[in-house]
Amino acid sequence: MTELGPDVWPPAPLKTERLVLRESEARDRAAFVALFASPEVGAYVGGARPRDEVERAMPEVPGRRPGLFVVELDGAMIGMITLDRRDAGRRGHVRPEGGEAELGYMFLPEAWGHGYAAEACAAALDWFAAARPGEPVVLTTQLANDRAMRLAARLGFAEADRFEEYGADQWFGVRS
Repeated sequence: MTELGPDVWPPAPLKTERLVLRESEARDRAAFVALFASPEVGAYVGGARPRDEVERAMPEVPGRRPGLFVVELDGAMIGMITLDRRDAGRRGHVRPEGGEAELGYMFLPEAWGHGYAAEACAAALDWFAAARPGEPVVLTTQLANDRAMRLAARLGFAEADRFEEYGADQWFGVRS
């Protein structure tokens, strides 16, 4: 199987001590717009997009697909986590054919510094390890992103490569 398709996607929300990881719903739209329009969030992922452009492009129920978790705190979306297949044409792989599961995440700035990203990512990684035993997960982040580098280490990612991509030095890690 090359996709993280519906046959492995969790049928029910994942719960941690403080958070719920679930499918996207229409009520999450405003938070998705805020994420993609935020200059702070966009700093290491290609920059923020203009809010009016994001508003126009955002579907009524954004992010409703296998591989995407909405992270909810006290009934409100505070971020998102993705587990997608890494494009075989990009640099950074641990398997010759590529296609590894790649962890991605974005959280609203007001949710930063509380450990929510670590808690939510750990839950998603634990779920993935149970659904796909022995399959590696990779992560790429800009070397300049100190917070993301610390989180990668905390989640158990080990450096596998460094390279330039999107005009910045990237750190590529793997978690087995």
